[in-house]
Amino acid sequence: MQPQEYMMRGKEMVDFIQQYLTRIRERRVVPDVQPGYMRPLLPSSAPYEPEDWSSIMKDVENIILPGVVHWQSPHMHAYFPALTSWPSLLGDMLADAINCLGFTWKLFSTPSTRTAGEDSYP
Repeated sequence: MQPQEYMMRGKEMVDFIQQYLTRIRERRVVPDVQPGYMRPLLPSSAPYEPEDWSSIMKDVENIILPGVVHWQSPHMHAYFPALTSWPSLLGDMLADAINCLGFTWKLFSTPSTRTAGEDSYP
């Protein structure tokens, strides 16, 4: 994927997420599917050529989401609150782009170790 396509698909993904979360109350919270429902909906082997983006997103909507428990739904009253927020989604995007390995301390100092004052190890 080239940078221009990334920009286009990224905007589409933000739109998809916004629509998903703002219309989530219209979805059934707990899926009405049986274990293994997805098997006949998927090809028996991986494609030799990549699928176009719109086909992938159709599969997300038509194959994957029907089997998902929608934890973000306002109708979900389960074990613990699992709500997200618009700022946290943006923060996740930024953290994923920076991709710091926070568990390293010697070779690749990260902001988390510098904040903790741990980058002074020999």
